[in-house]
Amino acid sequence: MRLRIVAVGTKMPAWVDAAIADYQRRLPPEWRVEWREVRAEARGASGDAAGWMQREALRLRAALPTGARLVALDERGADDDSIAFAQRVRNWQRDARPVAIVIGGPDGLDRSLLAGADEKLRLSSLTLPHALVRVVLAEQLFRAWSIDSGHPYHRGDAGGR
Repeated sequence: MRLRIVAVGTKMPAWVDAAIADYQRRLPPEWRVEWREVRAEARGASGDAAGWMQREALRLRAALPTGARLVALDERGADDDSIAFAQRVRNWQRDARPVAIVIGGPDGLDRSLLAGADEKLRLSSLTLPHALVRVVLAEQLFRAWSIDSGHPYHRGDAGGR
């Protein structure tokens, strides 16, 4: 599976990069996960969140693979548990298209990007800091692989596995 995660924001803390690298090392080689960062718009006291998100959306779109299934992380997206997320990932694999997951900036994702997404997901009902969203996503991708492959990492109900 080819998966590209494109996130607004650069220069994450070292612990974020270390956690993502750790989960990526655990995935099998056929899971080609690529992380890309795009620059966030500078925010100021006198600004327009919609304009900032539009400009970030241009950079996000430019970083997407051609023909990819677009999955937007959004607070109003589908609220999967880990088993349902693993099933979603299996469906992505069967589709054989590359998958692009986009993570917005401090104000979220531009409406036009959300409207064009094939799927919208939420990672939590809680508000998570941007850096933690990346780590949670990396962990859930590894967990999805572990559920699908019968690896003992996921100790919850694995749907009868």
